[in-house]
Amino acid sequence: MKKELGTFLLLVLLCVVVAILNPRFLAPANLQNMARLIGMYGIFSIGLGLVIITGGIDLSVGSVFALLGVVMSMMLTEWGWPSALAVVAIIGLGTALGALHGLLITKVRVQPFIVTLCGLLFYRGLARFISNDETKGFGTGAGFETLKTLATGSVLGIPTPFVLLIIISVVMWVVLHRSVYGRYLYAVGRNETAARYSGINSEKMVASAYIILGALVGIAGIVFAFYTNSISPSSHGNSFELYGIAAAVLGGCSLRGGEGSVVGILIGTALLQVLQNLVNLLGIPSSLNFAVLGAVILIGVIADQILQRRPARVKPA
Repeated sequence: MKKELGTFLLLVLLCVVVAILNPRFLAPANLQNMARLIGMYGIFSIGLGLVIITGGIDLSVGSVFALLGVVMSMMLTEWGWPSALAVVAIIGLGTALGALHGLLITKVRVQPFIVTLCGLLFYRGLARFISNDETKGFGTGAGFETLKTLATGSVLGIPTPFVLLIIISVVMWVVLHRSVYGRYLYAVGRNETAARYSGINSEKMVASAYIILGALVGIAGIVFAFYTNSISPSSHGNSFELYGIAAAVLGGCSLRGGEGSVVGILIGTALLQVLQNLVNLLGIPSSLNFAVLGAVILIGVIADQILQRRPARVKPA
């Protein structure tokens, strides 16, 4: 809880500083756009957080976004699929890819880094192949206006992606922090061997984390595709996995596994988007975006190392 509190205080301080440096930060249009981005990034960051809690990693998220975006566009504009069927198919495809990762990691015993690194290359290449390396989009949205409005619209002035994030966060908070499943997930992340000897099916727990991540990437992939309305198979979703990992690490997830919370991941996601907004509002060169992201991840990992090395305080008798 100390990690989450520290990150939250940093977020509040950063918001105050940005608002002082540029009052446009508090403009309704800017806050609404930032809430939309927090919603979209937060959805899949929660899934990445679950995977990190198990001690795993997923480097293929950005490429999966590209593949799902291309397929979604082709389903609606070229193949004439009904909107509802296309949504179910995309979420199902994301879930299936997550299940494939879980199977390779738990049954074939391939390291998560290798499995998802290969996925990063394979899914990006597949997206470029099936689209003939051409940019896809949705045009005016004729025939699926309702779906486009749901993905890009607002509810009582609150962007739909942010509302969706809140709903998913509440569900995942209950699952992770108030259920037997959550306790098992933390146990596997802390010590998989001990968890197995305790009667926990560690393989099933690890695989389930990747499946949940795949489903959340499917949901976020639909929203992102409509948000950009232009899916370039060679660049769509580039480095999204890094944003998700950074949000999870900033929010208190340890790359060793066994630590993390939904609230922390949300705070980490918000902090990253405020930093991004700071770069834009202050006219800082966008080329520094990745430098800021790299520094944030490094600071988070260093803080985790320092906290791990601090000796436990012994209470006097």
